[in-house]
Amino acid sequence: MIEVDIIISNGLVLTIDENETVIENGAIAIDGENIIAVGKSEEIKARYISRKSIDATNHMIMPGLINSHTHAAMTCFRGIADDIELMDWLNDYIFPAEAKNVNVELAFWGSLLACAEMIKSGTTTFCDMYIFEDETAKAAKEAGMRCLLGEVLFDFPSPNFKTPAEGLEYTRMLIEKWADDPLVNIMVEPHSLYTCSSSLLIDAKSLADQYKVPIATHFLENKGEAKQLRKKLGKRATNFLKDINYLDERFFAFHCVCMDEEDIKIFADSGCKVVHNPESNMKLASGVAPISSMLDHGIVVGLGTDGCASNNNLDMLQEMDTAAKLEKVERLDPTVMSAHTVTHMATCNGARVLGMENLAGSLKAGMKADIIAIDLNKPHLTPMYNSYSHLVYAVNGSDVTTVIINGKIVMKDRRLLTINEAEVMKRVKEIALGIKKSLGIG
Repeated sequence: MIEVDIIISNGLVLTIDENETVIENGAIAIDGENIIAVGKSEEIKARYISRKSIDATNHMIMPGLINSHTHAAMTCFRGIADDIELMDWLNDYIFPAEAKNVNVELAFWGSLLACAEMIKSGTTTFCDMYIFEDETAKAAKEAGMRCLLGEVLFDFPSPNFKTPAEGLEYTRMLIEKWADDPLVNIMVEPHSLYTCSSSLLIDAKSLADQYKVPIATHFLENKGEAKQLRKKLGKRATNFLKDINYLDERFFAFHCVCMDEEDIKIFADSGCKVVHNPESNMKLASGVAPISSMLDHGIVVGLGTDGCASNNNLDMLQEMDTAAKLEKVERLDPTVMSAHTVTHMATCNGARVLGMENLAGSLKAGMKADIIAIDLNKPHLTPMYNSYSHLVYAVNGSDVTTVIINGKIVMKDRRLLTINEAEVMKRVKEIALGIKKSLGIG
């Protein structure tokens, strides 16, 4: 018998591996950070003995969900400016609120609250863009979450830096500080083409190339932005990015609502990736991204919630349901964006977008043990005929009972083990009082 740290057994295992293996009465053996074996419960128990055991009877066991685009600390701004058009929302509400309120305290506690919310709804990895990202990295580390994050870069001052050069140096510091961390990974993140000069974009790409890290930006989020960029750049935005050598396999873009067939072909030919944010796009009336066409062209597409100020939650299971249904009604075709496709966007394809396909997104020997268990013994989950369909159209974030990240149990029976939930909520409520006062609310 081989001794391992944890065995999860007696569950329905949705592996999301190359063969789409689904194992009834399945089990997973975990030792240290890694998955050692996946198979039938009787086979795993015959070969391995564990220090801890988790009985997953009446549970679905699957890879942890990957939130490929969010702004974690913006939990502190949840609901602060709803029902407003994107550019007005940014320029008249969000940017001023951030200028007055964002500091290291807000970044840390807002990010830790986001980690609590994400873990409790089954997310084990997130990709973040915001301010004071070293604080977000510390929060993720404390929570035990896997992440890829970068400091948002602007031409104008942010609460964390006065000049673009300072923003780039802060990003360099993050890359070097967290270089060998098992959970925290760093990328370069210019905010957008309309808030960054050509020189800043070029310098950002140079930094990403120097350290061989990913680079990403908001891109063609609505018609107003597309029109503004065409006028500013004098050419198609994708051609501009191509001309400054952005378009390669380490580049991915958020939203991409207004990409047309030529844009999509350029992205596909260059190996670029996309993150779909349907609920944020819907709430800001930005439009519907042409995801079916992107998938038809072979673009790898992940799924993200965006931040709490434009969603207003971080529940990836809800995002999966929305992504599937929105595409069907937009294309007037019930066969597009199947439950199987959406599940891949939230797991293995999300990992591919973030450059983590060898770490997360599927359950097989050698992968990191990022695993969630979903309680199927619920009225709204009875009966079950198809596991993928059930996952996308019926499961809720509150059905997640157990979460393991990097081989460590971070939630058991819906109790967070790495985060003091009450303390985090108390701190964010105190921060919110200051935000209200600064903006003259209430």
